Amino acid sequence: MFISTLLTGLVISSITVGFILLIRKLFQKQLSAKWQYNLWYLLHTALVIPFIPAYLLPPGNLFPAFIDSSSIEGDSASLHNGATEASETNTNWMQDFSVTVTQTNTDLLNGFAIGIWIAGALVLTVFSISAWLHLMSIRKSINQVEDKDLMNLFKQSKQQLNISKNITLGVSNKVRSPLTFGLRKTFIVLPVNVEEWLSKEDIKHIFLHELNHIKYKDILTNYLMVFFQIIYWFNPLIWLAFKEMRLDREMACDHAVLTALGDQSYKKYGHTIIQFIDESPRSSYNKLANQLNGSKKQIKKRMIKIASFQTDSKLQHVQSIAIFLLVGLFVSTQIPLAAVMANDSNRYTSFSHEQTNAEDLSAYFQNYEGSFVLYDLQKDAYHIYDKEQSTLRVSPDSTYKIYSALFGLEENIITSEQNTMEWDGTKQPYEQWEKEQNLETALNHSVNWYFQKIDQETGIDSIQSYLNHIHYGNQDASGGPKPYWLESSLKISPVEQVELLQAFDNNRFDFQDDHIQAVKNALKMDEKEGTALYGKTGTGNVNGKDINGWFVGFIETETNTYYFATNIQDEDHASGSIAADITLTILKDKQIYEE
Repeated sequence: MFISTLLTGLVISSITVGFILLIRKLFQKQLSAKWQYNLWYLLHTALVIPFIPAYLLPPGNLFPAFIDSSSIEGDSASLHNGATEASETNTNWMQDFSVTVTQTNTDLLNGFAIGIWIAGALVLTVFSISAWLHLMSIRKSINQVEDKDLMNLFKQSKQQLNISKNITLGVSNKVRSPLTFGLRKTFIVLPVNVEEWLSKEDIKHIFLHELNHIKYKDILTNYLMVFFQIIYWFNPLIWLAFKEMRLDREMACDHAVLTALGDQSYKKYGHTIIQFIDESPRSSYNKLANQLNGSKKQIKKRMIKIASFQTDSKLQHVQSIAIFLLVGLFVSTQIPLAAVMANDSNRYTSFSHEQTNAEDLSAYFQNYEGSFVLYDLQKDAYHIYDKEQSTLRVSPDSTYKIYSALFGLEENIITSEQNTMEWDGTKQPYEQWEKEQNLETALNHSVNWYFQKIDQETGIDSIQSYLNHIHYGNQDASGGPKPYWLESSLKISPVEQVELLQAFDNNRFDFQDDHIQAVKNALKMDEKEGTALYGKTGTGNVNGKDINGWFVGFIETETNTYYFATNIQDEDHASGSIAADITLTILKDKQIYEE
């Protein structure tokens, strides 16, 4: 999931940087220096988007999923006998059949990728800590400014910019260029004896420049840039963007100073900056501080801007705001893109119901990760154990066969009266599978070949159309050649299972009523004293281990209907049989159903 977030961040950050660079080039004459710099704050916003929790994002199904048009073939994976787990359940009339699928272990690859990211982030963190320690050493070397004229000039400069913040002005023999740093306590540090080689007018230029950095919270921006550069170190466009942002910030600050001084002062102000190139050619750059000087290439660009300085017109101000809003609108379009890419995290984000009651049922689940969802039709209320897990999409495994059967009926591959299929003699993992099957026995024994044959005759395009029509989970049937519903591309959450069961039972799909009834009859597991239990188990077995267990269904009483879904996950031993045991125990304790 973290790798998916980084990939989403790579895409969104690259698109945003490219767009901002394009806008800067196209509208360089319309953008004022301040608003050109402000554009980069929108990049900061875009960098946060990939880390927004999925449930806060809008639904991500904005683009059709890529569908593999290859036919669904029979499962050629190795077989796993689930009879041991099935025999352990106290519901003898329920059997849980599963086959294993073989998957390449991607944990090692993901771990390697995460390791590389961590290594890069650690290296940059070390450099950032070193920069911070360097500032702390400068802070310890600071001496108070004793020149009263200099202090008065500093106070006047603060008043000119309407800055009331308490700022410490000092000198240090560890700096060769004016330096501003400090979040909680802010310092402006000048080189020792600066008043001996700079005029009062030059020093005022320095004060106005550094105070403008403070006024516009550029010190905090430094820390944000360092933070995002650590997170996105793998994207070279972020390095380029922040380099451009720092240059734009200096030019915006230059522009603000010249606006305060007047356009006749640009030569003297430019001369002030140039002096520090001569005085400190080897001065080190600290990304956590604001410094008056920079590289010769940057200084050259700043000199060109200073030499051509003009105050901003009202038209340019309006144009700049309009361009900023345009880029802001573009950045906002990255949110649905993040939602689409967040589908990799398989989270159902559209669930909303007025009456949703959270319950602590952890005692029933013991060491299993999982969720229980119950919908009480009469009270129109949901009861959910573990909200996070209840919206997590996982493979439906054999619970999907409810809808596969329904699609087969709608396509007239099978009918309510004639739904028997002959076994072709292929060796099967279970004796119960090695015989002809009808809809009831196929669902009861979870016969894979029966539903694979329905899928083959239905065709992948029609299947995809049906999945879209009923809004089945992530609606992704691309995972061939093995069944797409068996630990493959198709995924669904417990909440969605319950919503679909309601829609199925009430035929909100507008399918033929007798088709709904045929599947419903085949799902009936027990009936007594006016109460009927309908259900289907599902087990996801990967590389010989039961990692995913389902039990979904509903209970009809004389006065009410309850729809439920239980999902459990584990490194092993998470079967449909165990999910059924947990479910029936909960339902018994709730006095809804007792076998």
